[in-house]
Amino acid sequence: MDRAPGPALAVAGLTVRYGARTALHRLSLDVPRGQFVALVGPNGSGKTTLLRAVLGFVAPAEGSVAVFGRPTGALSALQRAREVAWVPQDESPRDDVRLSDYVLYGRYPYHGPLDAETAVDRAIAEQVLRDVGLDDRAQDGILALSGGERQRAVLARALAQTTPLLLLDEPTSHLDIAHQLDLFARVRGLARDRSVTVVAAIHDLNLAGRFADRLIVLSRGQLFADGTPAEVLSRDLLARVWGISADLRRDPHTGVPYLIPQRLLTAAAAAPGERGGGPVHVVGGGGSASPYLRALADEGYRVTCGAIPLLDSDAETADALSLPTALELPFAPLGPEARARHRALLAEARAIVVGPFPVGPSNLANLEDLEPYAGRVPILLVRYPPIGERDFAAGRAAAAYERLRAGGAREVGSVEEALTALRALGTGALPTTASGAPSAALGSEG
Repeated sequence: MDRAPGPALAVAGLTVRYGARTALHRLSLDVPRGQFVALVGPNGSGKTTLLRAVLGFVAPAEGSVAVFGRPTGALSALQRAREVAWVPQDESPRDDVRLSDYVLYGRYPYHGPLDAETAVDRAIAEQVLRDVGLDDRAQDGILALSGGERQRAVLARALAQTTPLLLLDEPTSHLDIAHQLDLFARVRGLARDRSVTVVAAIHDLNLAGRFADRLIVLSRGQLFADGTPAEVLSRDLLARVWGISADLRRDPHTGVPYLIPQRLLTAAAAAPGERGGGPVHVVGGGGSASPYLRALADEGYRVTCGAIPLLDSDAETADALSLPTALELPFAPLGPEARARHRALLAEARAIVVGPFPVGPSNLANLEDLEPYAGRVPILLVRYPPIGERDFAAGRAAAAYERLRAGGAREVGSVEEALTALRALGTGALPTTASGAPSAALGSEG
């Protein structure tokens, strides 16, 4: 078939309904030729419906779907089979045909109803069985295969169609981790080496991020995010779309981000940043800030951090949580650039939490830079261990601490106490006095 120039797949304003339920709502996206795209999203987000619309299995209520420049509705079943191969979530063959014959089903679009397979067809079938690691089972009945082997057999049949567009719906659902990696590596190779366009619905975000060129995130039938794995994968994404708290790390070999799920979020915390009108800034070092960073992020606050040394455990926590952070070189005093970054974060803060970090001459500026904000922005000072036990700046740290208390900062004794104080601020503007200046709602406890 002659293919018009343009994307392999073009979806424009697509709406699909099942009775009264809208499965996709005005979805638009293009997939360039040769790209490996992962469709991700919770159950019921519309991933399978989108794939079925591309195949012509469901009719749009609105909008259109085009494959290589031609509307899917204008293609016959035979034409679609030569353009698009399909690997469904689950397929249960009823006849115990030999695996080699099952894979040859993928060659049917290229023959008439009475034509026998050719030597070329057999060579293709043998090759794809090798590609999926089932060449040693070619003469076995397909019902004798395990669930994972059967899933690879379905992939082999799809590959035998030699189409320029391959659609996969949860292709690793029955595979162990080794075969999951193997399958996606092979699919990645098809896109890279043979310019096959791949669109795969994938539940595992980390597998999707590792192998796909692009992630398309669907939520409730609508496009939520679209971009490279580095652009899309974030704690905010998992919180907003899946309602999960997660840590974000980066693969040291590839630099690709990956997520470590931690726990389900409450409805109030599932939308980070919406609890307060602006970020909460945490001052720390030596691991003192980490419990507060995690708790605030899990509560749904936007959080910033600093100034702390690179490689400090607080810096690692901030990086895992994807928090804006003022950093300094390890074992170096806070320099002008780090202090300027720290001051910029302080200027944006709606509240400040000061962790119980050890204070010496090299990081005393962390306390001194807070003084202009005392009485203007709520400041919470974590009192344990007492400042006298962690003042290594010849009393200057204790003096700065007391100036902050005198200026209106409030002491708290724990993470929960800090959260309680911040919750009291509500979601609107900070409480103010009659003159319009911020009040001492979080002032000293006297």
